[in-house]
Amino acid sequence: MRTQVLIVGAGPSGLLLGQLLHRAGVDTVIVERQSGAHVLSRIRAGVLEQGTVDLMDEAGVGARAHAEGLVHDGVELAVDGVRHRIDLRALTGGKTVLVYGQTEVTRDLMQARAAAGSTTLYEATDVRIEGFETEAPRAHCTVGGEPVEIAADFIAGCDGFHGICRASVPREALRVYEQVYPFSWLGLLSDTPPVSPELIYSRHARGFSLCSMRSPTRSRYYLQVPLTERVEDWSDQRFWDELRRRLDPEAAASLVTGPSLEKSVAPLRSFVAEPMRFGRLFLAGDAAHIVPPTGAKGLNLAASDVRYLSQALIEHYRERSAAGLDHYSARCLARVWKAERFSWWLTRLMHNFDQEPAFQAKLQSAELDYLLGSESAQRVLAENYVGLPT
Repeated sequence: MRTQVLIVGAGPSGLLLGQLLHRAGVDTVIVERQSGAHVLSRIRAGVLEQGTVDLMDEAGVGARAHAEGLVHDGVELAVDGVRHRIDLRALTGGKTVLVYGQTEVTRDLMQARAAAGSTTLYEATDVRIEGFETEAPRAHCTVGGEPVEIAADFIAGCDGFHGICRASVPREALRVYEQVYPFSWLGLLSDTPPVSPELIYSRHARGFSLCSMRSPTRSRYYLQVPLTERVEDWSDQRFWDELRRRLDPEAAASLVTGPSLEKSVAPLRSFVAEPMRFGRLFLAGDAAHIVPPTGAKGLNLAASDVRYLSQALIEHYRERSAAGLDHYSARCLARVWKAERFSWWLTRLMHNFDQEPAFQAKLQSAELDYLLGSESAQRVLAENYVGLPT
């Protein structure tokens, strides 16, 4: 099999890259180790920056997001039982975010790829890539029990943190930066109306909580829990009781509970692997970087990588220019590190770090007090939350 760009991974970043390239007349093949149904079953974030929505429009898949997504003008921080609203629109000159689940983004992209007739090889096993340091990269895998070899001009590694693309790079060629946080998020999804029309980030003596949503009738809630917690130890009732304890009185009184559709525990980490290009292999999204979910940056960072990579590849094929490809890693990382900083900062600000000295807790309280009393500080938060320019 021969293609211009081989994309490893059929998550939203791989599918979005494929769709943008298809619309520019660049041929792609996507290889995915899971089934399409499994990819759609992943429960992920759902706060989209305006730049991500614009990119979906460019890819021709933004119509449903505009029709069904929830535009949010602000976000609320609850500290010690008192809520404080950050007016995103007013503080950023009119910018907002769109609440639209990552599952729905993936569904829209899958449907567009199927309509385009582009090739996606699901349930591909034993995937390996080689030759990306040469002008003839290729991949080998097994699909339906049959061996498949794919030759390409370039390989895009959109296969996530545990994927094979970054793992195929020689260790001495990578520089890795990582911080693992001493807690996890326990998440619950339910078909219940959201407790508030906007997200509530809550700092409480018992631990952080987040009230989010996917639609006017579907809610997503999170609790900070120790790394040792297991999802099977949390009944729905235990989750709802603990969440209510951490909410401000108004939110606690209006919380609607119901059976969980899904519960999961996710540890938090900050991670960056540099560079993001190795010959004709380009890493994008979680394959190159992870952020704690506190700042809602994971999917949005992947989208900005895809923006840079699609532009560079289109420039290569249309203009025979290598400039975009040569600057890909540096352009991505400049934005990645700003998002890493913001996500780290907001995580430090809103979570409990019980093992740290009391001095750190005092600094955290002082920073919160400064933020909530300073319009300038709130503008910095708002500018980062809605997304820095690409």
